[in-house]
This record gives sequence, C-alpha cells and structure tokens, in this order.
Amino acid sequence: MSFVRGVARSCRARKPCRLTSRGPWPQLRQFSCTAPVSAPLTADEVQGAHKYCVSLLSKYDRPSYTLSTFIPPHARSFYIALRALNVSLSMIPETTSSPTIGLMRLQFWRDAVTKILAGAPPKEPVAILLASAISDLNERTEGRTRITKGWLTRLINAREQTLTNDPYPNIAALESYAENTYSTLMYLTLAALPMTSVTADHVASHIGKAVGIAAVLRGLPLVAFPQPTPQSPSGPPAIGGGAKQGAVILPLDIMAQNGVKEEEVLRRGAEAEGLRDAVFAVATRASDHLITVDQMLSNLRAGKDVGHEFEHEGEEGHEYDTSALGGPRGNETPLDEVNRAFGVFMPAIATRLWLERLQQYDFDVFRPELLSGDWRLPWKAYMAFRRKTIG
Repeated sequence: MSFVRGVARSCRARKPCRLTSRGPWPQLRQFSCTAPVSAPLTADEVQGAHKYCVSLLSKYDRPSYTLSTFIPPHARSFYIALRALNVSLSMIPETTSSPTIGLMRLQFWRDAVTKILAGAPPKEPVAILLASAISDLNERTEGRTRITKGWLTRLINAREQTLTNDPYPNIAALESYAENTYSTLMYLTLAALPMTSVTADHVASHIGKAVGIAAVLRGLPLVAFPQPTPQSPSGPPAIGGGAKQGAVILPLDIMAQNGVKEEEVLRRGAEAEGLRDAVFAVATRASDHLITVDQMLSNLRAGKDVGHEFEHEGEEGHEYDTSALGGPRGNETPLDEVNRAFGVFMPAIATRLWLERLQQYDFDVFRPELLSGDWRLPWKAYMAFRRKTIG
C-alpha cells in the first residue's frame, strides 16, 4: 500500500493515528482529511465539458458537428468527445511555436489517455467528457466492452508527423496516416455503439482513408501558406507567434510523377506546374476508396460477401469474438451490422461532396470556396442515411 493511499484510508475511517516514541511523552496525532486524490466527476463538470466540446466542433469541425445527429444517442457523447479530441490534436501545430512544444502537448494527451481509462481524467474539458462517456459505456455493457487504449494512442502518435510537416514519401504512407487517424476514429465510435464486426470495421477502414486523404488535400493551402499562430482552443496563445515556414505535404512520389516542385508551389500557388495533376492523382485515390465502399455495400445487398479481405483483421482491436457484447445479434447478417452502424459512416457523405466540389473547380485546391462548408450536407446526409448508401 502506498503512503498516500494509507493516509486516505485513515481519513475515511476517521480513526486517530497514535504515534509513539521512546520518550516519556507519547503523543496523539490525527491526520486532517483532505480532498481525495481523484475526486469523481460532477454533473456540472460533465455538462460544462459537453458544452465546450460541442462548441469546439461547431467552430472547427462543422461536418462532425452536423453529422453527430446520426450517431445513436447513447454513444453521442463519446463521439463528440472523440471528435473534439481530434480537433485538439489537429490544431497543435497551429497553436504551438515549435515542434518541441507540440511534442509536449502530445505527451500531455498520451498521459491523459492513461488517466482517462483509469477513471481519473485531468481537469480538461475534452478529457472529462471522454472519461464520462467511457464510464457510461462500461456501466451500460457491464464492463464487457472496452475502448482500446492502443487506438487512442495511435491517434495521438499519428499527429507527430504534422508537427514538422514532413512530406509523405509515397501515397501508401498517406493512406497509412489516414488509417491511423480517421479510420481509427471510426473504429473507436463503432466500439462505443458497441459493435464488434469485421464487416463494419472493413467499411470504416476504406471510408476513413478517403476522409483522411481529403483532409490532407483540404489542408494543403493552410500548410503551404500558414497564418500567424492563433490561440489554442483549450489554452493561452502560443509563445512567439509569427507565420511559420510553409510546406507542401503531397506525397513525394506523386509530386515527382507530375513534376511538382515545392518552391514553385510556395511561389506561384495554384499556378505551379503539375500541381493540379498531382492533386487530381491524390483525390482519385480518395475517390477510389469510396467507390470500393459502394461496391462492398452493393455486394452485401446482393447477399454476397464484400468481395475482398480486410487487411487489418487480426491486428490489435480487430479480433472478433462473436460471443462478446456488440457481436452478431441472433440472425443478424453483415448487411444488418453495417446498416445498424451506418451513422458512423456518414463522414463519407461530406468527403464525397468535397471531392465533387474539388472536381468542379478543376482540382484547384487553393480555391477559397473549398475551405467553406457545404450547405447541401444536412440534406444529402439525411437522404443517404435513410437509403443506407453513400452514393
């Protein structure tokens, strides 16, 4: 037993602690009770954290804010907290003055994940709401469904590359980044439903890759021409603030194939030679993943299997015990599982709309219209959810 726990136990018992000595004056001392090392979350804290996270999504991730309505109510708080965590992580490069400080922020979140899963989150709104949602999930499923720490840590680790804007060596590396971020967000949300399904995970993997690739394309102008360091959504302004050095984060193999030079992009923007062709090549890969999902859903509706194996089956978090809570329900088919989890897949709609707009502007990723929201998203998402299709 640790010293601190021993003291806390004495306080709860309210028993005096008699300290004796070899001298003739035995003393009676009593420890005063202090606040617990980890006080339970209060309703006001959770409510305040929820309000903060919703506001964060509304301001910085409007599609996730809009699509939250398609997540089942019992898993919505977890979804909101998780997406708010993603926003906080994605903003670290913009709200820190150096990669070293960014690494410190990432380490804070690694430590926070450990504390969250232990039921003792730091007093930070995103951490509080995430801990509360995980506690509710454990209570609802009687502890039979767990949020995988490895996935949360993977989400944080993947953001290290964005601190220095290192280019992706090839398109496969970009896909790996998308898998470790946006696909992982979907795996975690599926776990919170809860659902254990190789088919649902397989669909989530392809959609997440499409979403992640499109997110990198959408952020390309912001990385190439960064603005002065803004205030962090969960902290004070970063120290030292002027504009950072721009970078072009397209995969190097795609840039080489299309004759794109970083200095040309930083000097000429959208008019740089080969840039639109390079953006087209990367956007095509994102579109291919959505087309693959279309075909998978078509196969399932025809009573077939999805058509190809899930490349991540057997990895951490992708072990499928059908006896666990969230596994197949009676005679539930893979199509039933996908339909039941369809709200989790709705980011595919926002990504497809953005890719269509990118094509409309002839793959000029610097068009300011591509940074704004799409007014069609609520209606398109509603119809897609009703029809259970991303087309």
